Amino acid sequence: MGDAFIRHIELLGYEKRFFPSQHYVYMFLVKWNDLSEKVVYRRFTEIYEFHKALKEMFPIESGDINIENRIIPHLPAPKWFDGQRSTENRQGTLAEYCYALVNLPHKISRCLHVVSFFKVRHDDMNPVTDSQIKKPEVFLLPKDSKKNLTDITGPIVLQTYRAIADYEKSSTSEMALKAGDMVDVVEKSENGWWFCQLKNKRGWVPAAYLEPMDGPDESEEQEPNYAGEVYTVQKSYTAVEEDELTLKEGDTIEVIHKLLDGWWVIRKDDTTGYYPAMYLQKAGEVNTSVKSELRNRGAPPRRSTIRNVKSIHRQGRKQISQETYRRNSKKYIQNQRKMQGNSQNKANVIIEKKEPEDNKPKAQPAVPPRPSKDLILNRCTESTRSKIL
Repeated sequence: MGDAFIRHIELLGYEKRFFPSQHYVYMFLVKWNDLSEKVVYRRFTEIYEFHKALKEMFPIESGDINIENRIIPHLPAPKWFDGQRSTENRQGTLAEYCYALVNLPHKISRCLHVVSFFKVRHDDMNPVTDSQIKKPEVFLLPKDSKKNLTDITGPIVLQTYRAIADYEKSSTSEMALKAGDMVDVVEKSENGWWFCQLKNKRGWVPAAYLEPMDGPDESEEQEPNYAGEVYTVQKSYTAVEEDELTLKEGDTIEVIHKLLDGWWVIRKDDTTGYYPAMYLQKAGEVNTSVKSELRNRGAPPRRSTIRNVKSIHRQGRKQISQETYRRNSKKYIQNQRKMQGNSQNKANVIIEKKEPEDNKPKAQPAVPPRPSKDLILNRCTESTRSKIL
């Protein structure tokens, strides 16, 4: 294999650290030619020193001889004091810089200076921390900002979750867990696989093995929608549990409840059951390589299949039984059919009765009977009584 080079550099966000003193470091996901992915942490002052050295190595491409020949991107100098606001605001510029850097001619983008700077260091694998000092605060770039790097809307603070059981990884892209491990969730995918980090480790973890630190997570789950959303089956699956459905690729179904563990409750005709979300695609949606890659990983475990779970939220977690799903789904279908039938019958009745009603004379208001003489003498005024005397 040839020399190592970088395929892609992605800015993930930044960390606010408190040891040995308060400072900020940027987090980069570096993808190498051997398909490995590493996370590295760099201060902006380091990045700027790297940038100045790169310009000195390639004076023509940096525009020092002729400004028109410049292809190395610009990078503003550090401020006298870099606080959180400047660190946050610089993310768009830094993300664009990394994108342009990797796409420079190979003599620059693959030179030893670039490769060495983004290689994993000892500090990247074992960040300097102190148990007596406040834990570093992590801020991630929003997803939308990665598509539009010039529009940074603000940071996202990572959520910390606890592992409720041991998990053994089955591929290099996953991360093993021990019951009680505290992980920071970088990305929550609706297919039930969440990308997490634990100290210097990062990888995909089944959402079913994680619970939030501050309470049950049902609030993040949507309510059942018995009207259903139309989806297409992208990969066949044979049911393992009794409450799951067996479907073939190309089948059309309706999703009635999207659950966090990546197993959605779906309806096929009058039958309901669980099916892996990662094998489904919304009707009319274009397939993407990312989704294809996730489907190849395999369905995540379900919450109900995790044995010996010692979870503080297990008892308080609200669960809907499969019978409730089936009954409510069937009731919804019947009500829909009934409403359609009633509306059709009502329309027919109106049409039939409309013509004869047009020919009928309009009803006249009823005239009340004249009060008796005794009633007038007892209840009416002097002027009214005088008229009948």
